[in-house]
Amino acid sequence: MSSNSEAVHEQKSAELNDLSQQSPQQQESQQQTYQQLHKSSSEFESREEYLENELKIMAPKRWRPNLPVKDYRFEPEDSIAAMAATIGKVVMVGAIATTFATSLGLNESFILENVRYELIIAAFFIVIFSGFLLPTANLAGTHGPLIPMIPIVVAAGGHPMAFGLLIGALGLILAISKGGSMLANLTSKGVCGGLLLYLGFVGTASQVNKLIAWANDIGMSHIAFIVIFCTIILYALLEHWRKRWLAVPLSCLLGGTLAFALGAPFEFHTAPGLPNMNPMYWWGEDTGWMLGLPTLESFMVVLPFAILAVAMWSPDFLGHQVFQKINYPERTEKVHMNIDDTMTTASIRQTIGSIMGGANFTSSWGTYIVPAAIAKRPIPAGALLTALFCVIAALWGYPMDLAIWEPVLCVALVVGVFIPLLEAGMEMTREGKTTQSAAIVVFSSVLVNPAFGWSLTMLLDNLGLIGCKERSSKLTRMNRWIVPSIMFVVLTGVMAAVGILPGIPPLISGLK
Repeated sequence: MSSNSEAVHEQKSAELNDLSQQSPQQQESQQQTYQQLHKSSSEFESREEYLENELKIMAPKRWRPNLPVKDYRFEPEDSIAAMAATIGKVVMVGAIATTFATSLGLNESFILENVRYELIIAAFFIVIFSGFLLPTANLAGTHGPLIPMIPIVVAAGGHPMAFGLLIGALGLILAISKGGSMLANLTSKGVCGGLLLYLGFVGTASQVNKLIAWANDIGMSHIAFIVIFCTIILYALLEHWRKRWLAVPLSCLLGGTLAFALGAPFEFHTAPGLPNMNPMYWWGEDTGWMLGLPTLESFMVVLPFAILAVAMWSPDFLGHQVFQKINYPERTEKVHMNIDDTMTTASIRQTIGSIMGGANFTSSWGTYIVPAAIAKRPIPAGALLTALFCVIAALWGYPMDLAIWEPVLCVALVVGVFIPLLEAGMEMTREGKTTQSAAIVVFSSVLVNPAFGWSLTMLLDNLGLIGCKERSSKLTRMNRWIVPSIMFVVLTGVMAAVGILPGIPPLISGLK
């Protein structure tokens, strides 16, 4: 506790020093409202200057109303992030629902209806939190790393509602205790950069391989090469023209048009409709999940998995926040993603979503925050557009077919998320001794997973065995080895218990 108190005291002292050094004009501008400080884009020499000014003058309010026009504005760039977010949401929730349906023996109609249901649930919480009450909380997205564990949870007798409720409860505890931001502060640039490099490379490789496999399956293997090659050229041109924020819509348009023109099959088959909104339907014994309500034993079975899920939040959230820091200009810290607030919203959304019968497991929404950061946009305006797009996709149906078509899906994720993650990781590991820590993160993440790689390398880095020795020497004993050691031991212990460590059988009997 003493180390945390000292950190808070130092932070307040730094803020007072910064305030004393500011000119009277700067102090006066901080007292003015967003509406008073807002200027038309025509008053700036470039679009980028206008967007950077918008980030600097925005004054987000926590747990108080933040209204469009009064506190922030909509810009064309917001629609790009919202489009990428909607595509990512349809894909990720569909993957979780499909994995559950396969493991539980449910039919395909369950998958479609639950994805639609989840899109509407997500839209509601986006409006309430990211668009209204907590404008620095990133949208509550989908926890992709949990997907491989779902068959293990089902095989062990785990219940989806019990799993979701425990994730929500544990996440709320971590958010209230400020544990997420504390772990983020203990993660060096080298560790974070290596994590981004790993996630970016693995994600890019997986989507390229997925597109190639799809092209092979339809007997037109040349389509994958043409689409990827043209996407690379387009991305390079957008980078040259400083229009990278347009990468997602233009790449989707290019990929889809090329594939269809070359003869790839595509048709709309998801008709407009409204999913069943009754939670009792979803948790009935003969309807929805066909599981009924969970028992006490159900909660005990999924507890280790829930601990692991929440523990994996910190590196995920940290990577998203760092991406903003790299792309935003100076003096915009007040609009950066707040890790603890994001954990709070994700936990509340997870709890209520699980009670209602949704299949989603939450985390920070990466397919939204990464394109938004590239476009130099704050969270709330694009968040409201994402909510609108999600509702349209859920009710209309047809956009869901287009979003999951491989030529559109794969290029959207590559240029909108994974290539930017690679770029951010490289940017963070350019100076000092960060490359040592980055290499160890990648190495250990390949061995097990990113959560293991992050916790192990954070411990080694803070101990001073790798990375910057000067940084390590300035840490308190609590921050240097006690907290990182506890984190590593808990994470590794849970992974050993559920059988995630390679070559080591699960410590909990009955799991495979």
